[in-house]
Amino acid sequence: MIEIESRTLRCGSYRLSLARTLIMGIVNVTPDSFSDGGQFFEHDRAIAHAHDLVSEGADILDIGAESTRPGARAVPAEEELERLMPVLEGLRGVRVPISVDTSKPVVMRTVLGAGASMINDVNALQTEGALAAVRDSDCAICLMHSKGDPQTMQSLAQYRDVVAEVRQFLAQRVAACEAAGIARERLVIDPGFGFAKRNVHSLTLFRGLRVLTEIGVPVLAGISRKSTLGKITGRPDGERESASVAAALLAAQRGAAIVRVHDVASTRDALLVMQAIEDPDYQLP
Repeated sequence: MIEIESRTLRCGSYRLSLARTLIMGIVNVTPDSFSDGGQFFEHDRAIAHAHDLVSEGADILDIGAESTRPGARAVPAEEELERLMPVLEGLRGVRVPISVDTSKPVVMRTVLGAGASMINDVNALQTEGALAAVRDSDCAICLMHSKGDPQTMQSLAQYRDVVAEVRQFLAQRVAACEAAGIARERLVIDPGFGFAKRNVHSLTLFRGLRVLTEIGVPVLAGISRKSTLGKITGRPDGERESASVAAALLAAQRGAAIVRVHDVASTRDALLVMQAIEDPDYQLP
């Protein structure tokens, strides 16, 4: 297995240690995200929720202003920025790095100028101008696998070997970033559970998560509250906390360096217990 070349993630002015699994807390500033759409659409509520996630143990905040669930409508860049910028301003000085979930180069440039430290791109910087938008900054970048767009992606969920195909795509995107002058220590990869994937594909990818670590950059796992967990448990999206925590633990055991979650406090506690049990040198406080 290829080890991650750097044991830290370069994330703007932050250097995040990868000695343990990091927790990325989700803040959706959208009216239509699949799990909590509309709950934090108002800026003040989003800012308060973000602070709550930090106090619960989030290592990174991931703010999204455009839903990317299957069937979601595209949001113009101006509208996306109208949702994002007051939240970024309200979180100025927060003690953890802020990631912004966007695929638009103009949004990337604007939020990086406003203090964001990471870009989380479901399109893996394939949009024209995206590589140039982030190349000269010091931000971290998450490259996710998907196909098509929210309107078409589920019709494109066809694979002969989903693990091999996702691995090949992500390795190619890492290589493209490096060729553009983006240092490997700034890169993270995400298999994109549920994005152009049927439930069987997401389960197969999860089982093969360790294969993706062979690319040599940190792997982010984002399966919190997703429909695959609903199919397994029979529970609606608002009742999938236990399933999501279990998935986060299993992802960490399979090599995920970052887990992207809605339920930060319970995920943190579960990861701490796992660490205590698995580390023979662990000392109780």
